[in-house]
Amino acid sequence: MSIRKGAGAGLAAVLAAWVAVSVVAHGQQAESPAAGKKEPAVKTAADTLDRRLQRQREALQRALFASDDPLPVTLIADFKAINRDRDPESTKVFPGTLVVAKANGGEDRIQVNLRTRGHSRRLSATCTFAPLRVEFPNRGLGTVFEGHKSLKLGTHCRDAELYEQYVYREYLAYRIFNQITQRSFRARLATASYMEPGSTTPFAKRAGLFLEDDDDVARRLGGETSSLQGLTFGHVDSEALALVTLFEFMIGNTDMSLAKLHNMILVRGANGTAYPVPYDFDYSGLVNARYAVPAQALNLPTVRERLYRGPCMRADQLAPYFSRLQAIRDRIFLLYDSLPQLDAGYRKDARGYLGQFFSLIEKPAEVKRAFIDGCSRSTM
Repeated sequence: MSIRKGAGAGLAAVLAAWVAVSVVAHGQQAESPAAGKKEPAVKTAADTLDRRLQRQREALQRALFASDDPLPVTLIADFKAINRDRDPESTKVFPGTLVVAKANGGEDRIQVNLRTRGHSRRLSATCTFAPLRVEFPNRGLGTVFEGHKSLKLGTHCRDAELYEQYVYREYLAYRIFNQITQRSFRARLATASYMEPGSTTPFAKRAGLFLEDDDDVARRLGGETSSLQGLTFGHVDSEALALVTLFEFMIGNTDMSLAKLHNMILVRGANGTAYPVPYDFDYSGLVNARYAVPAQALNLPTVRERLYRGPCMRADQLAPYFSRLQAIRDRIFLLYDSLPQLDAGYRKDARGYLGQFFSLIEKPAEVKRAFIDGCSRSTM
């Protein structure tokens, strides 16, 4: 394998500190109410903390992510029209019905709105079947989707076995990062049947991938999303940044940017600290999708060639992170035994590709070349 050189306290205590600041600021800006007006109720720090903790509990307990089993669903909509909508600026919404089995028998039929989404996979030249955003006007009340306003649905891209395998491969990349840190997106596999209105037979039945909503990730972590761009490494939590960039190197992914928040969200914690959380791994060497190519500016021949795009650290600073990753190596490899739908040849290939990473981080000379000589000075 060749490598190129490249360019906290408990939650309640943290939240209490954050809301205390908010309340002080509120008090400094308040004015005496005009005569005859009822003074508005003042939100105390405890009230704000309770609401924040309640939202966190709700996000943690979403039924959709309570199981790792693939969820059988049927989506009924005008997919001919949907798959013609490839304009990245489009705001078109298409009505549909999402059918899912109830736990005690029968089925739920949920009225949803569908949109196409994505970047390269939204292009018809890349995917004949576009990735979707599923919106729930009634938040999926009383169903496995309860509490969700919208979810990304990663689709099979093309009606071929290899492209369906890409869904499984990317799902396992999410699961790897779940093992590394809770500051990660949760994902749920689905077995998705797609039907046109009035039809009784699906025109496609393929693997799909529901991805946790950005705001739910933030709520679960006790914070909120931030859209602030132009950030450098010094603006975000150093541990979270190290784990993200080492993980991206592990899976051979260079298709992300902290400064542009490309394939990455920013969660601002209750204490104001910013945490990067990555998503979209189909352009990684681990997934190795046929359509994936590295950015020309990186001067990499294929996506299989790793490039570290993270912050500069000394060997002694990298060592604790390497130890943390080595400690979960077996758990990572076991993920590839947990998914029987995965192609056996790819299972072997993935273990080999990941094994290269674990071998590299045990060799001081390779560590120096990949991470120290090839680090980024300010951002990516």
